[in-house]
Amino acid sequence: MNASHPVDPQDRPARLTVGVVGAGRVGPALAAALQLAGHRPVAVSGVSDASVRRAATLLPDVPVVPPAQVLERAELVLLTVPDDALPGLVEGLAETGAVRPGQLLVHTSGRYGAAVLDPARRVGALPLALHPAMTFTGTAVDVQRLAGCSFGVTAPEELRLAAEALVIEMGGEPEWIEEEARPLYHAALALGANHLVTLVAQSMELLRKAGVAAPDRMLGPLLGAALDNALRSGDAALTGPVARGDAGTVAAHVAELRKHAPQTVAGYLAMARSTADRALAHGLLKPELAEDLLGVLAEGGDR
Repeated sequence: MNASHPVDPQDRPARLTVGVVGAGRVGPALAAALQLAGHRPVAVSGVSDASVRRAATLLPDVPVVPPAQVLERAELVLLTVPDDALPGLVEGLAETGAVRPGQLLVHTSGRYGAAVLDPARRVGALPLALHPAMTFTGTAVDVQRLAGCSFGVTAPEELRLAAEALVIEMGGEPEWIEEEARPLYHAALALGANHLVTLVAQSMELLRKAGVAAPDRMLGPLLGAALDNALRSGDAALTGPVARGDAGTVAAHVAELRKHAPQTVAGYLAMARSTADRALAHGLLKPELAEDLLGVLAEGGDR
């Protein structure tokens, strides 16, 4: 590719050489998915021993080189670094001349849209923000899980079709997110997925303390049904003592949590208040029962 002549994306060959900057859990999996679609991974950068091992497992025989060499070798570069490191990385690559005109630069941050790639765009790069709405393990199972996975897609309008095509090639489903909506989009995913892990882990710990030998086996069917109901019916799926207005049961919960797991009380109260508000708004919690319940929740937070 001639660095002095920008490449029109429509003139780009169908199969691309692919590089990965940041061999965390996401980058190698996406590169492996692109390889299955016929693209050719040619270089990956990684610092830690874990990154190098991950790259060797998911992208065997692909050389591990410094970031600048990744950009030198690849037509499509995946920037899969932590959110806070992304702006500095992009600026540094652009300032040092590592970015070539016509090069596709793809970041996978949920927080940022395409604007974070503006320093590279000013020197001719083609910026795409493709965020897979999935948690990654850093193993080959991630490549399989990409099938049907939604990707938050943000790009300049003229690159929208190219961005969506790449997602489809990886087995995903593109979902267009406007630039200004990216922070809200990411907050919504974090609220649902990241906090869910915390809640499930706390629930398993409490069940173990209660003498349950296999809390995962007990929770699996319950949480699976709750998730399915919530996705199908939204707030109408609310059940349990808060939605019913069982103030006495909630008070007993708070007392037990203070005794056995005081670190969980604040989270329980916050979620119970939010659940009560939503149950009231949707007519599930009777107003005459809500007063006692909200009183219990207020007292629980004052102790």
